[in-house]
Amino acid sequence: MTQFRTLPPFGADNRAVSEVVRGLMDGKSNNTGSITLATGNATTTTLYDERIGYDSLIFLIPISAAANADSMPYGAFQSLVDQTITANTATAMTLDTTDYSNGVYLSNSSRMNVRNTGIYNLQWSGQFQNIDTQEHDVSVWLRKNGTNIVGSTGLVGVPSSHGGIDGHTVVGWNYFLELSANDYIEIYWSSPSTNVSLQFYAAGTSPTRPTTASVIATMNYISPNASSNIYVSSRQQGQATLTHWANSTANKTYGYIVVG
Repeated sequence: MTQFRTLPPFGADNRAVSEVVRGLMDGKSNNTGSITLATGNATTTTLYDERIGYDSLIFLIPISAAANADSMPYGAFQSLVDQTITANTATAMTLDTTDYSNGVYLSNSSRMNVRNTGIYNLQWSGQFQNIDTQEHDVSVWLRKNGTNIVGSTGLVGVPSSHGGIDGHTVVGWNYFLELSANDYIEIYWSSPSTNVSLQFYAAGTSPTRPTTASVIATMNYISPNASSNIYVSSRQQGQATLTHWANSTANKTYGYIVVG
């Protein structure tokens, strides 16, 4: 807490009044401070400040790298291998490469975990191949913590091979998901035919073009800014309770202003 000079309630001499007024003109209004969030997966932190009252407004802003980095979780992953399937069998799509990760991470080859509670946007795409002369359907759906998510299934028709060329299609869509800290999401698929697969393609020539991932998945937290991730849940004389994500990150420090 930053403390600047104040005036006694019964007044002060001209010099003291001048110093306080000059401080106000310089932006030093004696109502700022900083707080570092409790760790150990704590979901609340108590802010002690004698200037806080029952009707005070408290505004928070991240002032450490740890607080700023954790304000907007995201993850981007892909698979750089072919993926096959057993007919009519639920199979998890795997992800073997992490492109970006901040609060969203892979805990194994198929699970995308989140460290923070909130609403997330999951987007995925798959590069399907069909080596059969007959078109085949593929079902794609989500599981949350090992349980199928109701209404999440989409159906894909993969074109048949023709003229000696395998059938190909790339498809994808997105979901909004409400997740709690440490929840995980998996993308599952099935097909009645083993002729359908998810394919990784090496870089091409004539013209030169980059590789093709068999699966791509991204997930990001939906929030306009960090102020929505920590809020003042209660106030009383001399202290306030800050409610926030389950925190295990050290040095997550916020600056604050007390008004009223």
